[in-house]
Amino acid sequence: MTLDLAALYTDLHRHPELSFQETRTAGVITRELAALGLEFEEGVGRTGVVTSIRNGDGPVVWLRADMDGLPVEEQTGLAYASTARGIDPAGTDVPVMHACGHDMHVTALLGALEKLQATRSAWSGTVVAVFQPAEEYGAGAQAMIAAGVLDRYPRPDIVLGQHLTPLPAGVIGVRPGTQMAASDGLTVVLHGRGGHGSRPHATIDPIVMAASTVMRLQTIVSREVDPREMAVVTVGSIHAGLKNNIIPAEARLELSLRYPDDTARADILERVERVVRAEALASGAEVEPVITTQHTLPPTINDADATARLTSAFEHAFGDGTVVDPGMFTGSEDVSWFAREAGVPLVYWFWGGVDPQEYADAVAAGTVSRDIPTNHSPFFAPVLHPTIERGVDALTVAAREFLA
Repeated sequence: MTLDLAALYTDLHRHPELSFQETRTAGVITRELAALGLEFEEGVGRTGVVTSIRNGDGPVVWLRADMDGLPVEEQTGLAYASTARGIDPAGTDVPVMHACGHDMHVTALLGALEKLQATRSAWSGTVVAVFQPAEEYGAGAQAMIAAGVLDRYPRPDIVLGQHLTPLPAGVIGVRPGTQMAASDGLTVVLHGRGGHGSRPHATIDPIVMAASTVMRLQTIVSREVDPREMAVVTVGSIHAGLKNNIIPAEARLELSLRYPDDTARADILERVERVVRAEALASGAEVEPVITTQHTLPPTINDADATARLTSAFEHAFGDGTVVDPGMFTGSEDVSWFAREAGVPLVYWFWGGVDPQEYADAVAAGTVSRDIPTNHSPFFAPVLHPTIERGVDALTVAAREFLA
């Protein structure tokens, strides 16, 4: 049997699901695994799927793909664009889109499993394929680990994974050391004193408090972090109030923080807390703000020796100039939890999905950041070919490199 990967991808793209809600997606995956003659386990870490190919003695290689979508309304205009909707954790009805390429990740891993299954005579060892939920919440990997995935399947000798990114289709980006930043997601609740909009003097306005806090938080990176260092402080969500003539009692901020290592993390967290508490004090708040950590992701660190070995394998397979050093990405991932918990090396790379001529034109015009949609954009739309083929082949080459 030959999987129709283009049809599989467009189906997944048309039907995205939010984190820990990927039931249809899991069903599509298990249908294709069954067609390949592979046994599988569903519901690992709530909605995850795991399968393996055991092929004699040899190393154990884990291949991971994430599968959740995002609360983004698609604006690509594609014939297979998503019109799906979902209910987010707050109970809000939201549009849903595969705006980060997880549909392509799933497609590539299924294609790689088909190739590995068909070439069993050329390798030996064990391949464990992990289809992980809830990467966008930074919770899926740990949910699968808590469900015992490292105990119920052969423990890895290496963990491998890949991510779609706005590079030219066919190009692979990988580097040794820190490939992606560490991250924390925080919720900050600022407490004021509500009242009538016509009597602000009788209130403690949490909206003004929140506005001051947001502006002051921006000075952490611009005025307290060495310009030669990397840090990001983003306020991605702010909620307060229900009506124009009511001053509410509280405001809620959601923050995304990024840093390269634990030392920078400690510094940024301390500074964020200092700013939040100082602005509350300056506003006369009678109740201390509440700061809650929603998730913590470690830096994604590629093993130097394994990365050098895999880079050579990619160049041999795909040709000189195909592999580039993309620099450290300030985005974050939870894939490294698998390698960290198992105490084994990780290699995590990127592969491109942009039409090469379109990308070259944008480079020539100096408009890449404007004209090439990036991950989480409502316009994010990888070209199907050769993106699918390179994703499949990259995983296959990588797995074969570390199998006997």
